[in-house]
Amino acid sequence: MTLLPDPWWPVAVMAFIVGVDGLLTFWPPKVIADCLDGVGLPRDWWWVLAVVKFLAVAGLIAGFWIPGVGLAAIVGLIVYFLTAAGAHLRAGYIGRDFWLNCLGMLVLNVLVLVFCFLV
Repeated sequence: MTLLPDPWWPVAVMAFIVGVDGLLTFWPPKVIADCLDGVGLPRDWWWVLAVVKFLAVAGLIAGFWIPGVGLAAIVGLIVYFLTAAGAHLRAGYIGRDFWLNCLGMLVLNVLVLVFCFLV
């Protein structure tokens, strides 16, 4: 296991994806709004998702120079998407958004963890 990402580029790509996802939380396209409504998250709480995502991006970027921070951020993202998957299952909202977006991001984050920090 390493505390600095190697290779670094998958972490950078993930930081970009999560950053864009955080921005989209403020001006969500219909698919994101439908997803958040589908799991029953009140609109008054949507901003919290953006904060969590921006903190994760900051951690991923800081993790290029500060050992362990990127690792903690990627683990945090995995926990975030596990929680999102639980919300989808609890609400019975398990359509395309669940399989493609939620589980897709979970799998991508696990792959980044494995190939950048564990192998």
